[in-house]
Amino acid sequence: MSPRLRPVLAAAALTLAALGARAAESLYVVEQVVVSVNANPDGSGERVASLKSGDRVELIERSGEEVHVRLADGREGWLRALYLSGDAPLRPRLQQSEAEVTRLKAEVSRLEAQLAAAASLKSTAPATAPAEEPPTASPPAPLIGAAPEAPKRVWVWALCAALLGLLLGFALGWRTLDRSIRRKYGGLRIY
Repeated sequence: MSPRLRPVLAAAALTLAALGARAAESLYVVEQVVVSVNANPDGSGERVASLKSGDRVELIERSGEEVHVRLADGREGWLRALYLSGDAPLRPRLQQSEAEVTRLKAEVSRLEAQLAAAASLKSTAPATAPAEEPPTASPPAPLIGAAPEAPKRVWVWALCAALLGLLLGFALGWRTLDRSIRRKYGGLRIY
């Protein structure tokens, strides 16, 4: 085989492989339609079949807006490309998704039941056997005679002080505003 012929044969083989792969492409009739498959590309020929939404066809070739397809029973015909989609129909995908949701809900219910059983076993465990806790560093020993300190709750005191200051500021502001209005209008309350 000559060196010049090899690239040509390789290109031809790739082209044939691409055409073969393209011929095996599966397409589906789009949702909510019934489509007529005709013998001729222009729609003038004999009606070969009628397809419903979700029917699968095999693409043979494209010619402008028309496509040549092979039906599931082996017959061939032409129809408009806009009635076909490469995506699987929505109804089966929805049913698969609903089945998956049902399966996952059952799994969640099973896991919740296991969790409840484990919690009930833990609550009914005998009180005589103390649960082993991981060792922790012991606090330093208190001085002899010193009582342990209660935890300080500083935030409670700070919150009370802030609220008291807010109330006093409101009362003082209201009183000052009342006096200035009375002075301005000769002792009358106009509000």
